[in-house]
Amino acid sequence: MRYLRLFIAMFAILVASGCSKKLVEPPQFDGKKAMEYLVAQVDLGPRVPASAASAACRALFENHLTEFGLSVDSQQFEFFDPYSKTNMTLTNFIGSETGDGTIEDRIVIMAHYDSRPRTDYAKNPDLRESPIDGANDGASGCAVLMELARAFKEKKPPGPVDLVFVDGEDWGRSGDHDLYMIGSREFSRRGIREKYRFGIVVDMIGDRDQQIYREMLSQRYAPAVNDMVWEAAGRLGVTTFIDSSKYQIQDDHLALNIGGVPTIDIIDFDYPYWHTEFDSPDKCSAEALTNVGKVVLEVIYNYSLWPQKK
Repeated sequence: MRYLRLFIAMFAILVASGCSKKLVEPPQFDGKKAMEYLVAQVDLGPRVPASAASAACRALFENHLTEFGLSVDSQQFEFFDPYSKTNMTLTNFIGSETGDGTIEDRIVIMAHYDSRPRTDYAKNPDLRESPIDGANDGASGCAVLMELARAFKEKKPPGPVDLVFVDGEDWGRSGDHDLYMIGSREFSRRGIREKYRFGIVVDMIGDRDQQIYREMLSQRYAPAVNDMVWEAAGRLGVTTFIDSSKYQIQDDHLALNIGGVPTIDIIDFDYPYWHTEFDSPDKCSAEALTNVGKVVLEVIYNYSLWPQKK
């Protein structure tokens, strides 16, 4: 009898533990729609900061996010460009989903919407000072965020989520590290500590030949968030998330970590068209966007698996 009571007690503990970790089924991520959103951005032309295409892209985001019930806001700020010796107005764009009220903890999902103003590795040397289409490097991450907004309308997430589209990530010339990540630095400077439980940056994830490794600085500064994301990919059978570290990338996640929010970078840096004139939609795929989108949705909706607060 004593052993029976012990077995029952252990079983109850296991059941209780299992219930606390019960997985939630998120809404479906539609990669075909995300691909349409990617193409719509590229069709506007290069989204270089302070350009007409950049403004049109923000209008695209605003129309899309408000259609699916998100509130929108923007952060405008002045930036002195040392190349042209002029002041530029840059703009971060933010869409906020309130969630269904199950939890109060807010998370941030970020992508940059600007495209590179020069083609560093152009095969045609005449194009080296020309802007790029930025299908993968810029539009792919934003396409994922746009599809997340549509998915939230289908089924509200358990808590508030900010979808942040930052400007000026890719402005600097090679080696001018202070002139990259301009928008995310401004976003962080305005005070994000204690505002977000964690963050995820999505960048260059549309490559048809997708290979996403753990980024090294993410692993250093937010290993628990990395673990959560790669475990989600494993549960979902997304084999393009490769569970080893490979690249150390200076990207928008650094500004958020410095601002006090543990944040990782989901990035596929094995992309042969990076900063070339060939970064176009035909190099991207709906399947690649789906892989990332459904992993991010898995994380957003399964808050019981989130890392503990520090």
